[in-house]
Amino acid sequence: VQLQASGGGLVQAGGSLRLSCASSGIIFRLYNMAWCRQAPGKQRELVAAITGDGSTNYADSVQGRFTISRDNAKSTVFLQMNSMKPEDTAVYFCAGWIPSVTKYWGQGTQVTVFQ
Repeated sequence: VQLQASGGGLVQAGGSLRLSCASSGIIFRLYNMAWCRQAPGKQRELVAAITGDGSTNYADSVQGRFTISRDNAKSTVFLQMNSMKPEDTAVYFCAGWIPSVTKYWGQGTQVTVFQ
């Protein structure tokens, strides 16, 4: 099983980035998918999640600015990040899980937002 995150980088406040997480080795459509982030000295937190049929939920801090989506044909989940703020700076991780069955994490991708 592999979850390969990409798309991180350096962006000015107010700008946008799009993260991608390509999966292999799982039946993607059966998995809930999520993006989480971890800033230095802080705990990992949930940013956004999407079920196999497309239902979504977001952390209050990103509601209205970030959009999670998925392409089941390409086994990929996306995170579109707009109106970014310095406090969005973190390592972003993707995860996939089937409740009470299994969970996988991808490697992180660094996102840095500067003023």
